[in-house]
Amino acid sequence: MTSRLYSDFAEQYDEAIQENIYNALLERPTLLGMLPPLQGLKVLDLGCGPGVYAQFLYDHGADVTCIDESEQMLKLVKEKLDDNVKCYTSDLSNGLPEKLEGKFDLVICPLMIHYVEDLNKLFRDIGNVLKPGGYFVFSTHHPLVDAQCSPSGSYLRQEHVTEEWNTIGMPVKVSFYRRPLSMLFGWLSAAGMCVVDLREGMPAAEMKEKSPIHYEKLQKNPSFIFFKCQSHCSK
Repeated sequence: MTSRLYSDFAEQYDEAIQENIYNALLERPTLLGMLPPLQGLKVLDLGCGPGVYAQFLYDHGADVTCIDESEQMLKLVKEKLDDNVKCYTSDLSNGLPEKLEGKFDLVICPLMIHYVEDLNKLFRDIGNVLKPGGYFVFSTHHPLVDAQCSPSGSYLRQEHVTEEWNTIGMPVKVSFYRRPLSMLFGWLSAAGMCVVDLREGMPAAEMKEKSPIHYEKLQKNPSFIFFKCQSHCSK
């Protein structure tokens, strides 16, 4: 599941996403705006990357557990947060590791699920570790945007796509899965979760000064999609 972007270039990626257009000024403020008050919550950060979200969660009083497939990313998390968060190396395409302890109030998963082929198992595992009424908040590529790179031209299929991204200032190949919106809703429902908030992201005001072209484009066109799901209280 891991691209070299998240292993060989982990440090460059960490530096790039601190203040860049799509992560720092579009994805992050949108997802953070969907989180409940964090003080005292037990939170699972899936695909935690270099720990940008983990730092925010910890600073706002959460008990944080991080999971990522990339050992290089988890090394960065530990350098920043030491033993203040729990860290596990795990390939989330196989679901959640069994060694997780207890239930979670909140699971977040920023820009990661598009790397997982079979989301049915992962979503069911997330549903199982959430407390009744707990939240699962995640972001992913907007299905309408990804449909433009469909190998078959069919929006309704799940497909494997490989592109070159320039996130770190040089092209790096990244492979991911694109799928229709209906598939996401179906897997969430099967996992005992319902969508209580759905957003398509608006650029932060700072983007207007940093890149007027991107600001104009992203005010009119989606890039990511954001879900806030709640575990059914009757579970």
